[in-house]
Amino acid sequence: MVKLYDSGVYLVNGTEIVPEAEAARVEQLTGKKVSPEEAKKGTMAYSILKAHNLSEDMDNLRIRFDAMTSHDITFVGIVQTARASGMEKFPLPYVLTNCHNSLCAVGGTINEDDHMFGLTAAKKYGGIYVPPHIAVIHQYMREMHAGCGRMILGSDSHTRYGALGTMAIGEGGGELGKQLLEDTYDVAYPGVVAVYLDGKPAAYVGPQDIALAIIGAVFKKGYVKNKVMEFVGPGVSAMTTDYRNGVDVMTTETTCLSSIWRTDEDTRAYLAARGRAGDYRELNPAEAAYYDGCVYVDLSAVKPMIALPFHPSNVYTIDELNANLPDLLHAVEVEADRVANGRAKFTLLDKIRDGRLRVQQGIIAGCAGGTYTNIVEAANMLRGKSCGNGEFSLDVYPSSQPVFIDLARKGYVADLMAAGAIVKTAFCGPCFGAGDTPMHNGLSIRHTTRNFPNREGSKPGDGQMAAAALMDARSIAATAANGGILTSAEQYDCWGNVPADDFDDTVYKARVYQGFGKADPAVELFDGPNIKPWPELEPLADNILLKVCSKILDEVTTTDELIPSGETSSYRSNPLGLAEFTLSRRDPEYVGRSKEVDCTERFRVSGGNAAEKDAALSTVYEGIRTIPGSENVNVQDIEIGSMVYANKPGDGSAREQAASCQRVIGGLANITQEYATKRYRSNVMNWGMIPFHLKGTPDAFEVGDYIYVPGIRAALDGDLSDIKGYVIRDGKYKQIDLYILDMTENEREIVKAGCLINFNRNRKAR
Repeated sequence: MVKLYDSGVYLVNGTEIVPEAEAARVEQLTGKKVSPEEAKKGTMAYSILKAHNLSEDMDNLRIRFDAMTSHDITFVGIVQTARASGMEKFPLPYVLTNCHNSLCAVGGTINEDDHMFGLTAAKKYGGIYVPPHIAVIHQYMREMHAGCGRMILGSDSHTRYGALGTMAIGEGGGELGKQLLEDTYDVAYPGVVAVYLDGKPAAYVGPQDIALAIIGAVFKKGYVKNKVMEFVGPGVSAMTTDYRNGVDVMTTETTCLSSIWRTDEDTRAYLAARGRAGDYRELNPAEAAYYDGCVYVDLSAVKPMIALPFHPSNVYTIDELNANLPDLLHAVEVEADRVANGRAKFTLLDKIRDGRLRVQQGIIAGCAGGTYTNIVEAANMLRGKSCGNGEFSLDVYPSSQPVFIDLARKGYVADLMAAGAIVKTAFCGPCFGAGDTPMHNGLSIRHTTRNFPNREGSKPGDGQMAAAALMDARSIAATAANGGILTSAEQYDCWGNVPADDFDDTVYKARVYQGFGKADPAVELFDGPNIKPWPELEPLADNILLKVCSKILDEVTTTDELIPSGETSSYRSNPLGLAEFTLSRRDPEYVGRSKEVDCTERFRVSGGNAAEKDAALSTVYEGIRTIPGSENVNVQDIEIGSMVYANKPGDGSAREQAASCQRVIGGLANITQEYATKRYRSNVMNWGMIPFHLKGTPDAFEVGDYIYVPGIRAALDGDLSDIKGYVIRDGKYKQIDLYILDMTENEREIVKAGCLINFNRNRKAR
């Protein structure tokens, strides 16, 4: 089904994979002698990156994007950051969608305030504003902005438009702020991995099945981490572009940097149907292209898949699951106990009835599930059938109003509703826990993007826990037809009857504000009571003292654990309000610990003796003075901040709040073994925190200990590979060895300035 190559490969004529060890065959096939260095230039990724690179150096890219996009969980903070840094107008098309905080808070209009902030920002700075319920962020960008050879930056991790020939990247808000200030996205040239698609998927296999098969094969191996996935091979043309979009958006869950697909006549037809035929051009690898690896996918061998809680890589075929229900479900229950940490109970074995698994909810939604093709297939499955009148429910969210209108005109919405499905407007809530939270101890099957712990909206801290499994819309519809008994789409023969879609953008013309190039400085930004500016942050001192406020030894820590999604979304425009939820699902005591450190540091900055705020510091300072070279340090000049240790933090969302929430309540550094994603590490640096790595294991320190790092500013100016830290306990020190992976010159300056806003202010003042 999926095979990973152990080394680099050449792709010759777009169809023949030649392992690097057999490079002589490339010359035989092409009549040319080609080196890996030269053949790297034959990838589609290389040509697009080169066209957008403002540097002459292709090893260290400085990228300027063609367009950007954000949603209503992120755009307020981005605009606030950029305007605080001196932005006067949006210099590129910037699309502000309202698909996450779409629902008004109970008893108030706290989210609608964010929407009005977005509308006034679009008018003031020249942006594009998509109102709530009109489209989810990525469907709008597919329909209206993605085009062949382009690059788009988004503040949502699932910013992926590779199937339309666009290299798109999801990053934290700081990186979007840089583009708004006409700076660049700086990154080392990434590895490029071929995803060679062969054969044709069975009619009952959907895009989620293919995506999950790939994720299951590559995620745990880190095979494509921070690389570009380049989809090639004849199998690309075995799928429609709408179908390809559903595969492509899930590449985020592999931890790749971006994706790009070869394009064909179906790509042209998709763009032409949306009035954008001019945005098409054929993209293919050169005659000989070199890749840093290859994922070979036999599409004809892919079966209906399921990703069990609590990660999209926890993948099995549905047949495997049904054949091994007790063992596989028990393993999930064990993991659920760890996730809940004794605060709630989640069970699955009790959901086995007559040898079959009964689920409580189905969701088809968002940028992955809510596409035209997926919903047509679900409607074909459920026509004339019933979801039943028991505990199982099915909700369907078309990804945009044009998709909804087309489905309604063709009768598919009526078919779904007659079967008992609830059809709703475009909304990303079910994907991140702000809509359709299952009942306590319920299992939801979802064609959405993620199934991280509590991602479906449950609250273990309150004793309520549920879980989600990822499946394709086809198998979800088959399950719905069986009243919630988990069923593979392979059991039915109703697939593949999908007429061409008829795109109608009338609603966009009626409701979307198109303001690019029309900035009006006279417009005042709407400012509701929950919209707060970023607090002032101090620059980095020469010497720092870090208090260990959380120590997380999980294999991976997701951004949802760093700052929960779902019910916290109402506070996204209030940095200090949102920060109260930091690590609340993983370490509820963290916020209190960090705020105590912050209080001590503020007292020090105001001229007070920090030891008067924290009596333990007297002994800590004594220990610092016993360190060679620190005997005469002025302890009142040592900056104090909190620190989080995690083995591998940052898997998942691009939300910058995963870092900013630590920072605004005193966070000064993270110490890790590895960062799960580039985007989280970028967020850490853009918010002025030091992205330390630890040599060895974290046995030397525990929560409550202090770690002294002398000469940190000097270290940031020099060699990052060997930085000494000292754990201070009982007046004595123990050395630990830290390091920082390479940082650009600007990243070093941002951290020293205390945050990106300070860096930009300093630069403007010069």
